[in-house]
Amino acid sequence: MSAAQPFPAEEPRDHTLDACFLGPYGENDTLLEKLLVEFLRDHVYWRRNFHPEDPPAIATAAAHHPDYLAFESRMRRELHQLSAALKKSVPFHSPRYIGHMASDLLLPGLAAQMLTLPYNPNNVSEDAAPVTVDMEVQAGLQLARMLGYPHDPAQDACAFGHLTSGGTLANYQALRLALALKAFPVALRAAGVPELALPADDWAAFNLSSADGIVLLEAWQHWLAAQPPAERACWLERVENERIEQRGLVGFFAAHPQLRVPLVLAPVTAHYSWSKGLKLLGLGRDQLELLPTDGMRLDSAALRDTLERCARERQSVLMCVAVLGGTEYGTIDPIDAVLAARSESRRRGLDFAVHVDAAWGGYLATLFRNEDGSLRPLDDVAADYTQFPTPAVHAAFAALGDTDSVTVDPHKLGYLPYGSGAFIYRDHRAMALLAERADYVFHAATPAGYLARYRSLGQFIPEGSKSGAAAAAVYVTHKVLPLDHVHFGRLPRATVRAAETFHARAQRFALELAGCVHALVPFAPDSNLVCLALNPHGNTSVAAANAFVRALHDELRCDPQQPLQTKEFFGSVTTLRPDMLGPAQTARIFAALGLDVASLDPDEDRLLILRHTLMNPYLIDHENGISYIDRYFDFLGRRVRALRSAAGFQP
Repeated sequence: MSAAQPFPAEEPRDHTLDACFLGPYGENDTLLEKLLVEFLRDHVYWRRNFHPEDPPAIATAAAHHPDYLAFESRMRRELHQLSAALKKSVPFHSPRYIGHMASDLLLPGLAAQMLTLPYNPNNVSEDAAPVTVDMEVQAGLQLARMLGYPHDPAQDACAFGHLTSGGTLANYQALRLALALKAFPVALRAAGVPELALPADDWAAFNLSSADGIVLLEAWQHWLAAQPPAERACWLERVENERIEQRGLVGFFAAHPQLRVPLVLAPVTAHYSWSKGLKLLGLGRDQLELLPTDGMRLDSAALRDTLERCARERQSVLMCVAVLGGTEYGTIDPIDAVLAARSESRRRGLDFAVHVDAAWGGYLATLFRNEDGSLRPLDDVAADYTQFPTPAVHAAFAALGDTDSVTVDPHKLGYLPYGSGAFIYRDHRAMALLAERADYVFHAATPAGYLARYRSLGQFIPEGSKSGAAAAAVYVTHKVLPLDHVHFGRLPRATVRAAETFHARAQRFALELAGCVHALVPFAPDSNLVCLALNPHGNTSVAAANAFVRALHDELRCDPQQPLQTKEFFGSVTTLRPDMLGPAQTARIFAALGLDVASLDPDEDRLLILRHTLMNPYLIDHENGISYIDRYFDFLGRRVRALRSAAGFQP
């Protein structure tokens, strides 16, 4: 530990956190073992008592047969080999791991998932998962409450959420639903449905707000239900034949020449899953327009200018994406400003969905929620931190409840096993537009009632099969640690405080090594992810700076050819690109690092920087008086000095 920095003053011990994880040293092995043995035995008793009159199908003597013993031997051999191979895995559990978005797993989720696996529920319908389908729907409501969405199923406009394999599929679901809702009023006009208050033309129909589109959808459903059976079937077929899901993109837009294929607007920092999603949906990568940022946060002025141009050119917009915790820098977009820009745009007749990609930062919302679900004032939240949250960050989280949809990843800051992403939509009624039929799975018409409807979950989700064990893990974790600042919020609180400590230590590191290396945190952290840019003192070449950081990263990355214990710490890298930064930020950062912007060339058009994800709640170990943050910077300082003295890095 650095002598220049005293160990942080010890706070009252949080014994809830002590029980949350298996622990860096496996301290809670007895607890996990007790849980697993107890519930494995419970599962076996369940099997034996299902129909106790059925005799055992496997004879007791079978365990002594040579074939049985040979099979057991082969199985044990392969499992031992797997166990040995897995020792080369990345040590996410350790406070020495500060690389990618992974950490230790919460015990309630880990145990719930392992407990559920032998039952093997398939969360597409209650026929295949009578227990865990309901848990998945409840988990969606838990997340909706965390985000500030309506979460009472008795409300007509209650939110709905479901789990996915990850944020990429959740983002795809957001695109899919936004397009279905945007195109449906156009289909009603094309079908000539009478007695409905339909927009005057296709442009107006395609630019209804989400709320107005849902009102029109419900009006259509009520009108259809009132028709005689024969006419009902006829009108249903007529409208279905006009829908974009039936015609396809080419046929739909050919039939409506007044409309252009819509754009999706997103900051240049957006995850690559948006490009994937537009390709999967058939809209095409050309329809993704990336907007500039201001300090790696979406530039709201650029958004307003883009929307004004789109309205002028009659270019429709499907969605604007805001990022709540970018996966590279952890920055948080001004969601409130995005919503304000949409309000302005509506006056020009241009409307679109607002989706928040909170795959990383979603669970930070627990810091902003009271136990009753209400929003905490800025001063209340800020009392626990040195700088977090800025007024802009608080305003962004306060605005979440007014957006249309959100992606959250329980397998990131929810500390749950892969893959459990989540898609949350503010008003569940729109989900009817995604419904599919499969008679061998879904037997009757869509049942009345919120919970009954979504027990046939497979009608609404992209997957045809999915694990109910993941749903059990998410639901149980949220029950053990409710999604507010008093309970689950203890975890992100510890990590945001660690990020503040890391940021301060990085600034001191820059002063300590000023004669050896330029060091800079390019953007003050909005969350618990902190980057560090480095350049040897006296060097002006971007290529040489990148070679220097690559050499540092070689000592921070996992190398399967070497024992894990040879690595003191694990980190990751990302890049700063002038096209993402913009001229002003590029000039600021490069000047602070002593780099010549002109040294960039087509083969070296970006600056490599170290990236640190501070998820582990034990980075400050009060039990043993250890700061792994100080230890990391001591290690980094030694490596920087060693590399700086190498001939290849002399300026």
